Amino acid sequence: MEDKENFDHILSRFKEADLEGKIDIYTSVRGLSVEQFKELLKYFPIKELGRLEKLMV
Repeated sequence: MEDKENFDHILSRFKEADLEGKIDIYTSVRGLSVEQFKELLKYFPIKELGRLEKLMV
């Protein structure tokens, strides 16, 4: 249950963050499942995915 609450908090912060904040959260958070990372990407601007991809390499 704690993991779900933690993810819900991360997701809430992610939704409210500006682009730089979203990038910071996505690239710094650890321990999420693939499905949780996919959930975050639903709230990331599609046109900026290339920028995020470059930072993940």
